[in-house]
Amino acid sequence: MNTLWGWALVFHILGIVFWMGGLLISTHLLGAMATTSSDEARQALGRLVGKVFNGIAHPGAIITILAGVVLFSTNPQYYLEATWMHIKLLLVAVLVGLDVATYVMFRAARAGRMKAGRGALMALHAVTSLVFLGVLIMVIIKPFGS
Repeated sequence: MNTLWGWALVFHILGIVFWMGGLLISTHLLGAMATTSSDEARQALGRLVGKVFNGIAHPGAIITILAGVVLFSTNPQYYLEATWMHIKLLLVAVLVGLDVATYVMFRAARAGRMKAGRGALMALHAVTSLVFLGVLIMVIIKPFGS
């Protein structure tokens, strides 16, 4: 195994764990914010969500994307021709969009302008999970050829 490729893969997987874990935790905490009536509890949850985004989810996203670029650069011709990779990259773009949407909801909640209820936030949680599952299927199963 190529040393650069191996290290890039380690950091790619580590970043994914942080990014997806942070996003899924954030949607749950935002759901709790939507249902609490206590201003003090809402503020504490808001601070916690901010720490999860800034300390776990967003650094994980950056690590994931940078390590992914390194992995891609080790064999660009293969990846450019792989249908599964095109689908994976599309799903990653959707995950970036879901991350942005979750962060926008967090900022609105912290400012006291949250419009989404717990059900919508749990739906966001489910969609994030399903899109990530799609990424895993593309990478591990490669249903459209290797």
